[in-house]
Amino acid sequence: MTQEKETLRFLTEEQVRSIATTFQTPLFVYSQKQLEENAEKALAFPNAFGLTVRYAMKANPSSAILKIFSKAGVQIDASSEFEVERAIMAGVNPSHILLTSQQIPKDFHKTLGSGALYNACSLHQLEEYGKAYPETAVSVRFNPGRGSGGTKKTDVGGPSSSFGIWHHYAEDVKKVAKKHKLTIERIHTHIGSGSDPEVWEAVSEYTLELVEQFEKVKYVNLGGGFKVGRMADEVSTDLQNIGKPVKKRFEDFYAKTGRKLHLEIEPGTFLVALAGSLVMEVIDKVDTGKEGYHFLKVNAGMDNN
Repeated sequence: MTQEKETLRFLTEEQVRSIATTFQTPLFVYSQKQLEENAEKALAFPNAFGLTVRYAMKANPSSAILKIFSKAGVQIDASSEFEVERAIMAGVNPSHILLTSQQIPKDFHKTLGSGALYNACSLHQLEEYGKAYPETAVSVRFNPGRGSGGTKKTDVGGPSSSFGIWHHYAEDVKKVAKKHKLTIERIHTHIGSGSDPEVWEAVSEYTLELVEQFEKVKYVNLGGGFKVGRMADEVSTDLQNIGKPVKKRFEDFYAKTGRKLHLEIEPGTFLVALAGSLVMEVIDKVDTGKEGYHFLKVNAGMDNN
């Protein structure tokens, strides 16, 4: 089997040397063109009744990148109160930010008072949100009981994952919502990192079964986790391929219930992984003897990578 040769993604050798001389190394360089093209691909995800793309900004919180995506029409998935603050400082409209976090903000009113949206990831979070904001609309993240990923670390659905409210607890969600007069307007699931259309179709089916139990849900967020082929011999997720069966599920749901649901997805790495380069310089060369290896040392480390 012939191994594909790795090449520079978007920089020429001359550009690399010029950048290194002008700005010094190590430094990160991003392709605005590639970022915009990636956003365009995500915004073309097949949908039946509307689409919102939310950038999972934990993939790269650079304000320059946030501004590029915001201008392109991509909204934000924030995983902490600090990311909410960072996105707002970058000029993102607070109403375009959905906070999905394992930890409740230290100050609900400071974080959500800006206008950011909240996604409750546990019954405890939903209860605390209800106390702080009764008689409002809120999102709920469920664990649909199935996940996808190359390893357990990238699989964030199913019984081995703590992310989201276990799907069997839907009645408990209703009780908390009724107690605080909350309207569940969005249901969110996220299965992990995978690119199998059959898995996405299955998870959308499980998610829509949950949605059917909540008559006021308008938005369905299926998360992200789209695999990116980082090396030349790896294949990236085809969004059109995995999106077609999802669209069909939404159309079938409408035919069955008369409800048109707005789809949301949350790509992170997919949008940025191949649009950035780390420019560094070789600073030393060592070896481990005739029977060993030769090593090139650079002025960047794991902290940069």
